[in-house]
Amino acid sequence: MKPNKFNLIILLGLLATVGILVAQLLWTRQAFTLEEKKFSQKAQIALLEVVKQLYNGTNHEIPIENPIKKIANDYYVVNIENDFEAQLLEFYLKKEFKKVNLMTDFEYAMYRCESDEMVYGNYISINDKTFKKSSVYFPKHQNLVYYFSIRFPSETTYLFSSLKFWFVLTLALILVLAIYVYSIYTLVQQKKYAELQRDFINNMTHEFKTPLASILIASNYLKQQNSIQIDQKLEKYVQIIINQSKKLNHHIEKILTVEKWDNITMVLDKKSLNLNDVVENVIENIKLQNSNIAVKFEGNIVENRILADEFHLSNMIFNLLENAIKYGDVKPEIQISIVRIDHHLKLEITDNGVGIPEKKLAFVFDKFYRVQNSNNNETHGFGLGLYYVSKVCELHHWKIQIKNNINKGISVSILM
Repeated sequence: MKPNKFNLIILLGLLATVGILVAQLLWTRQAFTLEEKKFSQKAQIALLEVVKQLYNGTNHEIPIENPIKKIANDYYVVNIENDFEAQLLEFYLKKEFKKVNLMTDFEYAMYRCESDEMVYGNYISINDKTFKKSSVYFPKHQNLVYYFSIRFPSETTYLFSSLKFWFVLTLALILVLAIYVYSIYTLVQQKKYAELQRDFINNMTHEFKTPLASILIASNYLKQQNSIQIDQKLEKYVQIIINQSKKLNHHIEKILTVEKWDNITMVLDKKSLNLNDVVENVIENIKLQNSNIAVKFEGNIVENRILADEFHLSNMIFNLLENAIKYGDVKPEIQISIVRIDHHLKLEITDNGVGIPEKKLAFVFDKFYRVQNSNNNETHGFGLGLYYVSKVCELHHWKIQIKNNINKGISVSILM
């Protein structure tokens, strides 16, 4: 993915998440405002009913003007214009608040003409834990004689408790945003490290190729000298230098090829191929390098032609056979078969090696992942062989599977 596109996706994702969070906060605020209005309406309806109850059985009529005045969010003044008893007032307040489902604590005070002051009434708790709060001050109001005041000390807590779902959802969105930002930060760091790793590998492999080419040229020239050819030991040592140089060059080419595949999508040169011929050519090449292996090939199918890139197909099969030899028994035995399944061909390569631990099977196609050889406790190569194989299968749209055999070794099957 190009850097600009990658950055754009990150930015759009961040804006979308922040936008959802802002919208959620606005909705929560609006819900709180609605709950506050709903609370106020319930309180005024209940207090109006209390006024009506207090006027019942008296010769006075309920005043036309609304007797209820909201002084603050949690404070109301109710003008009765008629004498009333404290016990009766408390009874009606409890009754009407319960009727409108206003289940929160409240306290009240009444104006007394004799003392010209507000007399604290009682603190009513919904948990029936009544206690006095005589320190709470209820101010007097001008031009009112018979009136009482109501205060809801727990109104804010009551409103917040009725919006639990909204707050939980908001906290969840904040958590999602935090996780998203952390994930993006981690992803950017990993991308940065991957780029550093790729640059290091590219520089390292290119720096190795020049001296390696010089070693190969000098070694081949040295081998042709008469003094070397007549000395078997020297000729053997020179051949070891040539073989190891070729092996190192092969590894470098493999690393460069894989890095190129990661950065640029490779274009395959697909053509109709006889799968039997390709497999037999690979077997012939690998036997030249490993004369002690036994390869049994079963591919007697009439229609065994596939559409594939010959170069990468040959390399893929070569890599699989090379792995079977590296992780095989002392005398590697490899069995190759080609069978037809519906409209597809299935290539299966089985060896008699030590196998792969079940918990490591899922990682064998990962880049740079290597499985230790339990025979000699060594780890071969750079972990690019099976990664290359999986890439070839991916580009050809083939399906590859690897599993341990019941008795010994592993089986790699490719459905083409």
